[in-house]
Amino acid sequence: MSLELAPVSLADARAFIAAWHRHNKPPRRTICQVGCARDGVLVGVATLEWPKGRGNADGRTAEISRCAVADGERNACSMLYRACVRAALALGYTRVITYTRQDESGGSLRGAAFRLVAERPARGDHFQSAGRRRMPNGAEGVARYLWEATA
Repeated sequence: MSLELAPVSLADARAFIAAWHRHNKPPRRTICQVGCARDGVLVGVATLEWPKGRGNADGRTAEISRCAVADGERNACSMLYRACVRAALALGYTRVITYTRQDESGGSLRGAAFRLVAERPARGDHFQSAGRRRMPNGAEGVARYLWEATA
């Protein structure tokens, strides 16, 4: 009955995120994805990607873009965050970042040895331009925190 890490395909990770993530759609592509299971049943997924923000796209930083866990699975988020950090470090990345909404506690990140490094204000439509329309992704109008873990 213990929680354990489990391999997960991108297709299965995307399906799990679509079913369980509270406010974001599944990513299209990832560096890697990791799952956790209880009694052989997938109960959580996290995805590691290249940073979307230009300022973090330095070739040495990876971003955990999604962490989705079935309701009631204690410690699963922290387990997935740490597994993503270990995977990123093993692949040669030296820094892993992720964001939380300001209405989320960040307890799982603190439990996974992440530290809070910045506060990001809510974004509106000001980042849109006539030549580059962006689809809403759920982060509009929501202030966020930036977290990092390093080697």
